[in-house]
Amino acid sequence: MDIEDGNAAAVRLAEGASLREAFDTADPAGWTALDAGVRQLTRVPDAYGYVWMSAWERTDSGRLLVKVLGRERRLLPRGVRLTASQLALGLCHRDGRVRQSALERVGEHPELLPLVVVRCADWVPQVRERARERLAELLDAEGAARLAPLILRMGRRGRGDFAADLTTALLSTAPREILVPLCRHSDRAVRRYAHRLVIANRLLSPAELARAAALDDDTVVQDLCADAALAALAQEGPRDGVLEPLLGARNPRARAAGVTALRRAGMPERAAGFLGDRAGRVRACARYVVRQYGGDPAAWYRERCAGAEVSPGVVSGLAECGERRDTAVLWALTSHPVAAVRARAVAGLRSLDVSDVARFTALLDDPDPGVVREATAELVPSARSLDEEWLLGRLAAGRTRAVRVSAFRLLHEHSGLARLRAAVALVDDPDDRLRHAARQAVQRWHPTADVPHGVVEVGELLDRARELFSEYVLRRRKLEAGLPA
Repeated sequence: MDIEDGNAAAVRLAEGASLREAFDTADPAGWTALDAGVRQLTRVPDAYGYVWMSAWERTDSGRLLVKVLGRERRLLPRGVRLTASQLALGLCHRDGRVRQSALERVGEHPELLPLVVVRCADWVPQVRERARERLAELLDAEGAARLAPLILRMGRRGRGDFAADLTTALLSTAPREILVPLCRHSDRAVRRYAHRLVIANRLLSPAELARAAALDDDTVVQDLCADAALAALAQEGPRDGVLEPLLGARNPRARAAGVTALRRAGMPERAAGFLGDRAGRVRACARYVVRQYGGDPAAWYRERCAGAEVSPGVVSGLAECGERRDTAVLWALTSHPVAAVRARAVAGLRSLDVSDVARFTALLDDPDPGVVREATAELVPSARSLDEEWLLGRLAAGRTRAVRVSAFRLLHEHSGLARLRAAVALVDDPDDRLRHAARQAVQRWHPTADVPHGVVEVGELLDRARELFSEYVLRRRKLEAGLPA
């Protein structure tokens, strides 16, 4: 929700809607948007000219509520009962005296406790201090857990630390049944916060921590839980149900933690099975464990690359710990039938600092975009040695997108005139990203020292570029006006 949504919610509250009917009370953004929307002012005409008013104040019920709230701003009249919706408007009112007075009645409507949290960061010291007193009186551990998303959101604001500190104090001694559900909350910040608390209080077993590290999609939670699980293993020794969830996790952080734990568990033979993992982090941990027990990961990789068990992870592993003498194996793998193996082989040759312009140029016609991308990255420093006309021909519309992107990138390393010719060739291309890159290149272009003075083609190319730009702008204006382009 944004301030406009909050403004609309305030109008609905003034017209008698309940809090749940006016906006999503489970969404922290709904409360902050309401707080801002109640005070949003618009300029409206009246008998004396113009006046600034909120939208909800212009409704019939809103005008009546304004009179009630303004009757005695130092203290809302006790004889008038306010509904939760009306009191919510008072808690967000632009007059600090109304907000402070509304805080005295918030105990009658516990559902308004989120607005007390918001008021704890109020810019008026008197309102802020009274809100903090009321929150300390009304908030318990269950309420703190329920309001954790809003409290953490407000904690990122200036003066928002009080509610966060109070929540931490309440939840630090809370029982497991209150804290553990927060570890499965949909809000990532809440899950991080809750996991830090349960780890500090040792409310989760090592096996539960391992499962959380394996299943949660947030990298911070993965690291927190994996580290805590491994620390528990270090103190208590091997435990059932800890290693298997980590080793079988989809995320590489948990797998890497599990592989590292194999060293302490004395199972290096299992670590060898992760030498060809798809993630570099896991492969590095597996090599560490294997070496600790006298193994040779490089020999393992060479054996696999020479046989039928080659996989993309195995090829990357050989490049990561291999030597220059392994380049022959990698070159052979650039013709492997599996595209991912070919791409990793080219990337491996790059990491071993192999330079062979002719062989890398031949790879630019590989049907796999990943191979073309890796070969192009290797050829960028040598781009000027490639034939300019040959590269320009590869920009043709019939070529694959990977080939055309490669040619444009390599031509960008050529002379200024070659860059301009490539940009103009793509300035009206149907591919959005290529067209955008080409237009930016034309806009940035200016004659440089490597363009011979007086070359007529430069002027012709710029005229053509300007003509295409004019057509493009005209089409845009027609579309914006609702006319056929």
